[in-house]
Amino acid sequence: MIRITFRQLEILQAVADCGSFSRASEKLHLTQPAVSMQIKQLENLLDMPLFEHAGKKIRLTEAGNVALRSAGIVTRELNDLEQSLANLKGLRGGVLTVSVASTASVFAARLMALFRRQFPDVEVSLNVVNRETLLRHLTENVSDLALMGTPPEGYQLSAQPFMDNPLVIIAAPDHPLARKRAIPLKRLLEEPLVVREPASGTRGALENFIRERQLPFKPTMEMNKNEAIKHAVEAGLGVGLVSLHTVQAELTSGQLSVLDVEGFPLKRQWFLVQRDGKRLSPAAQAFAELVLSKGPSIMAAAETKTG
Repeated sequence: MIRITFRQLEILQAVADCGSFSRASEKLHLTQPAVSMQIKQLENLLDMPLFEHAGKKIRLTEAGNVALRSAGIVTRELNDLEQSLANLKGLRGGVLTVSVASTASVFAARLMALFRRQFPDVEVSLNVVNRETLLRHLTENVSDLALMGTPPEGYQLSAQPFMDNPLVIIAAPDHPLARKRAIPLKRLLEEPLVVREPASGTRGALENFIRERQLPFKPTMEMNKNEAIKHAVEAGLGVGLVSLHTVQAELTSGQLSVLDVEGFPLKRQWFLVQRDGKRLSPAAQAFAELVLSKGPSIMAAAETKTG
């Protein structure tokens, strides 16, 4: 049996992440010779080189990539053990990592705040990312759970809807269409259209809606954040599509208005998503239960405050 230590696997992961022995030593608060020695010992145990030099940089060999994948599995299993033990202690500890689509950041922060009040000893991490990164977090097991719009097909994911997510067309308050009613879609498409990047769920929903009506989808400007869309629309650069949940404050203050367009709002839902077959830690299970039971009421309370 190969007697590899967890410390050696931890150092392997750090060197692979940092791309150098010196940066890994700083990250781990070790000397560079100590890091080099541990990697050398690991290579001797495996009887294969794990890194190779490419100019001034180092990169994993094929054996190194195999070892790194195994190190990740071992780390996740030990984390699962830690979480299971935390459950026996009544969630007095443990780690929770949640990734959320940027459009969900408003209510996700409120949910996380409520969770922290109930379980103050759990170490939490909330990653607000775009849809593409969120899916990578799920498939690579970086996150325990995710909050997002409809997950795409072709991924091994389990999803539970927990709240409606109406998508609306916004414009500046002085926009010519702001006081119109039942605006035809064709008329709307005469305006400059500000949308999210191609991988975005909201953009996909709008694109499908327009093309199902056999109309051309021709966005004028692309933004990678909802805040950028709101600022662009407020500045008069066009009209945009956003989740109604992301513009409550701007609607209340009069900075933006929702256009009355035929067929809108688009009916979508928010989903709680995890990898198929993933064993949720006690902390993740508690957060999932919180989302499913409290999500809609928390958002309703927030909208009442801003309304």
